[in-house]
Amino acid sequence: MNRKDKIIQVATRLFAYQGFTDTSTAQLAQACEVAEGTIFYHFKTKEDLFIAVLQNLRETILREFEAFQTEHQFPSGLQMIEGTIYFYFHLASHMEYGLLLIHRYYPHLIARENPVCREHLVAIYESLIDLFEKALQRLAEDGVLKRPPSRKTAMILFTLVDGLARLKTYNLYEAGLLYEDCVKACLNIVTQGEEKPC
Repeated sequence: MNRKDKIIQVATRLFAYQGFTDTSTAQLAQACEVAEGTIFYHFKTKEDLFIAVLQNLRETILREFEAFQTEHQFPSGLQMIEGTIYFYFHLASHMEYGLLLIHRYYPHLIARENPVCREHLVAIYESLIDLFEKALQRLAEDGVLKRPPSRKTAMILFTLVDGLARLKTYNLYEAGLLYEDCVKACLNIVTQGEEKPC
């Protein structure tokens, strides 16, 4: 891992646990075992570093999902929905720092003033919602849904699963224990008013 990537990795962890404001570049440099000037060599400002963290998070999520899809072929839309839920719970434990970071309030405050930050933050959420929308489209292709799947339904599924993942992120409850119940709830939402899947 090169120095720039290491700075991004350590910044993700520190920003997630301490917050953007409470993490100094001196503290970040010490944690990375580099001079403080090295951080500013790679990133003009601490805010630029934060944007790089968000960009890296977005790219990592997409890479992780592509790898997951390659390893797990879904024979049906129902299995794809189950797999997408499983994948998101996997992210909650595998990418704990990244999800904790976007679950905090300060990224959204920075995004109000910084359009590039907002663009990356929105793109992260859009890419996650896209995963659920693709599963719904597959469900429609299978003939389980009579109506075309909507983006709103994908958002509802995402927020349900994301809410449970937050329990894990904040170490309040092991979200994986609710996996089966979460899958049933999502399928009930999706198939409400439709013929029940076999």
